[in-house]
Amino acid sequence: MSLEQQLVIEENFSKAFNKESLRESLTPEDFEVYSNALKVLEFSKGDVVFEDGESPKGVYFIEKGTAKLSKSGVYGKDQILRFCKENDLIGYRSLLCGENFQAKAEAMTPMKVQFLPSDIFLKLLEVDPKLSYAMLQKIAYELGESANTVTFLAQKTVRERLAEILILLEQKLGTDPEGFIKISLTREEIANLIGTATESAIRLISEFKQDDLIVVEGRNIKILNREKLIKLGHVVV
Repeated sequence: MSLEQQLVIEENFSKAFNKESLRESLTPEDFEVYSNALKVLEFSKGDVVFEDGESPKGVYFIEKGTAKLSKSGVYGKDQILRFCKENDLIGYRSLLCGENFQAKAEAMTPMKVQFLPSDIFLKLLEVDPKLSYAMLQKIAYELGESANTVTFLAQKTVRERLAEILILLEQKLGTDPEGFIKISLTREEIANLIGTATESAIRLISEFKQDDLIVVEGRNIKILNREKLIKLGHVVV
């Protein structure tokens, strides 16, 4: 899916899942129930939003900050599934499936989220067609992303995977005023994302620096040559 299509889906959901839109869609009574149930929560960097295996009590809409979803593997090593940013909704998949959370959500930066209890969220989906349709689009998009991840890990070289993940992180999370991707990742986390050993990730990052594809300052990365990375990673933008 192109970045433009992705942004349209994100914008549609953001428009449907906010107080002003819900005020118009709901009856005054339902809107009052929704407003009274909505809670604003804050998390510091490193805080766990919810644990893998925990029973869902509601959904979390990110107002500010970045979270990562990860799952512990058979040998106890965490596998990063994806990153979530402002205007993303997390926790809904397990709730809709009627199962415990299948991943852990952890704050990568200070976060501010809106928490909506399970029963209220499900009620909104029942009574608001616009929100339900936006949710269907969001689920379909994320299902497609999961399929792309399988191809990403199975068919691309580690070098191609690093190029692609840098482009996707920049698209998903944006950049700061100096042009660095808005997330600070350890070399181990980068290795985790591209499915390789930490030593291999360190070597590839060094090669990308030498080839003037990126600039690295500690854990922060800035893309210098986007076109070459797109071509190297065979990325559709």
